[in-house]
Amino acid sequence: MTLLETFEARDAHDRRLALGATGVLRDLNQAGVLTAADVHIARTLARVTREQDVDAVLAAALASRAVRTGSVAVDLTTVSELVDLPDLPWPDPGTWTDAVAASKLARQGALVVDQGLVYLQRYHHQEVQVVQDLRDRAALGAPAVDEEVLATGLVRVFPGDGYAEQRAAAGTVVRSRTSVITGGPGTGKTTTVAGVLALLAEQARAAGDRPLRVGLAAPTGKAAARVRSAMEGALEEILGRTTDPGARAAVEPLRQVEAMTLHRLLGWQPGSRSRFRHHRANRLPHDVVLVDEASMVSLTHMARLLEALRPTARLILVGDADQLVSVDAGAVLADLVASVGTSTGASSVDAAAATPPVDASAVATPPVDASPVATPPVAVSRLRTVHRFGQTIGALAQALRDGDADAVVTALAAGDEQVQWVQEEDTAAVLRPVLTRHARAVLTAARRGDSAAAMEALGRHRLLCAHREGPHGVRTWNHLVETWLGEETGLTFYDPMYVGRPLLVTANDYATGVLNGDTGVVVASQTPDGTPVRMAVVEGPAGEQRFAPSRLGDVDTMHAMTIHKSQGSQAEEVTVLLPDVDSPLLTRELFYTAVTRAQRAVRVVGSEEVVRAAVARRVVRASGLRSRLSGDGPPTPPSSTPDGGSHGPRPTAPR
Repeated sequence: MTLLETFEARDAHDRRLALGATGVLRDLNQAGVLTAADVHIARTLARVTREQDVDAVLAAALASRAVRTGSVAVDLTTVSELVDLPDLPWPDPGTWTDAVAASKLARQGALVVDQGLVYLQRYHHQEVQVVQDLRDRAALGAPAVDEEVLATGLVRVFPGDGYAEQRAAAGTVVRSRTSVITGGPGTGKTTTVAGVLALLAEQARAAGDRPLRVGLAAPTGKAAARVRSAMEGALEEILGRTTDPGARAAVEPLRQVEAMTLHRLLGWQPGSRSRFRHHRANRLPHDVVLVDEASMVSLTHMARLLEALRPTARLILVGDADQLVSVDAGAVLADLVASVGTSTGASSVDAAAATPPVDASAVATPPVDASPVATPPVAVSRLRTVHRFGQTIGALAQALRDGDADAVVTALAAGDEQVQWVQEEDTAAVLRPVLTRHARAVLTAARRGDSAAAMEALGRHRLLCAHREGPHGVRTWNHLVETWLGEETGLTFYDPMYVGRPLLVTANDYATGVLNGDTGVVVASQTPDGTPVRMAVVEGPAGEQRFAPSRLGDVDTMHAMTIHKSQGSQAEEVTVLLPDVDSPLLTRELFYTAVTRAQRAVRVVGSEEVVRAAVARRVVRASGLRSRLSGDGPPTPPSSTPDGGSHGPRPTAPR
């Protein structure tokens, strides 16, 4: 069992230390388990509710810590086992949860005890809301589908045996109001959703409706740019197979659909991270909302998305349930997929096993619903056949999904051109030629003002780290690459915005349209009168944009980047720098996410001990979402105190 992630105070004035804490709160704060924020939240809730029970206040602090580290709630029966503080006077795990349920904190709604977990009220409300919204959507029944039009479209859009998986998945999604398409990188998820949109556009035309209004979104700007580019290519192929003028007229407008961040889709509002312009009283206008890289969507943002949808609108979530989850609280996509796998009333299609024939009459037959009593909240389609990777990378990714450490080691040790395993202790000596060569290619193109070549060189390689700080962190390796580059070229990089600097945008800037996750390069340029200047070229959802470097505020150097930041992007070649074996970030999901960013080759840096430790550890987030959806838990209770995000009563009929 993995210990809880802790921090080590830099000094007595570290902002994470709560100087006024006493008792067990002080002990856990000094041990690096609770931060000052956790302590202050718990003490504030205790003061407001007049709670005197120390154990209940401790539970509030741990619930705050759980949210901060990605869980929605805390399981008090196991938390003492995850903290290496044997002398701490922990409450009795067997009675602690019941005692919290009887406390003033719970009676007055500051904490909620449900399904054996302790929640901060806000996150319990969001979890309950997500489940209820999904069930309300399912209660409307399946959307109307012209099966004859669908059968003809499926055969044309996904012709032959090579598209069998995608054809089966598309048929399920078109017949569903809320659906998930999941699968690893290269399994054809984008091809599938492009085909689904084309089929839905044809359905709208056949029904005599207006053209389909589509909202296409992703959690980050980089992911939005990638899905936009991939969607354009997939739609071009579909149009190439479409000769009927009416069908072409229905599909053609989809090429103009703009991809945007989820924040922008919902209507970002200055000064708020969790409230948006679209909500229950101001619904999104779209007929279909498609969210790519949905594994990165937090519980809060999923709740906001569901309340902003018109009940009759289709929601399609696309992502890899085995990837790293959101940096914020919740693992919604993983919970949705897992709930379908455990529910007797779930709708799940393993597209690899489905392989329906190409005969139109066979394709037109709807899949059998395993639950004749009620429509399941979510229909999940799994794509399994990998089309992008070579055999070795594919074997490595599959072994990581399966949690087979021996198979992972075998794939790494195969020693072909796709997978390289670096186990040398002097990592810098091994990586210096690779990283310097890549940095020089970017620098050379940037100095001659060729922004396209600079961006293309930037996309050839990624150095991915688990941490930002420390010997295996992004900051250290960015500095090393700049040092090596200076030694080889004789250049100095005292100016932060030097020509050839690769950029990673770290915050949304809606004034310029530059978004968190966008990448770019500082290139040489000149004014109309020939004066030399520098320009920051950034590639985002809207394509390539050029700015004076001074206009960009929140940017980092991107000779190296974190694995979390790499989600939603790919590179031809990837180098994965695994952290030490005792790092709490070393998990199977982290390793899998890093490996699957590679298109052609991956280089893994780490010992066999580190590799095996990564495979053995899973990201475990406390949540009641999957048990609520699967029906394993108690009925979903009403949330007594809303968190202010619902903007009015829940409507009982579609708007």
